[in-house]
Amino acid sequence: MEGGSADIVDWLHFEKCRAELGPGFIRILSYFREDGAKSLAQIEQAMREQNTVGLVMPAHTIKGEARQFGAQPLAKVAELIENTARTCIETRRFPDELVKDVVEMRRLFSCTVELFDKATNPLVARASVAGGFGRRVANQDFGRI
Repeated sequence: MEGGSADIVDWLHFEKCRAELGPGFIRILSYFREDGAKSLAQIEQAMREQNTVGLVMPAHTIKGEARQFGAQPLAKVAELIENTARTCIETRRFPDELVKDVVEMRRLFSCTVELFDKATNPLVARASVAGGFGRRVANQDFGRI
């Protein structure tokens, strides 16, 4: 994962959202994962089909949900895709220049979900820290000659 987690997620905003949503936070975060994956698939499909109109709503959806949880880089890429697509609808052309942004959106979405999992799922966090089975004991030679 390129960049630090602070570059991908504003953790202060994330924790504020967590506090405000209370017990419903995990459920709403799961909607982000599900809706985001569907929206991303719709954007990628619209790019393959050169369907400019098909880019707008899923990009708008990702933008709003990403902002809610403090994933500003993801929201910025989604906003760029949405706004460019809206302009291209008016000028009746397809935004081929967005291919790199859609690829970047996929990367950012994956990184964001991974970071959210580490922040909210103790099993994911523990597995990544431990790196193996059981606990490592620092003083294993204590009492041995």
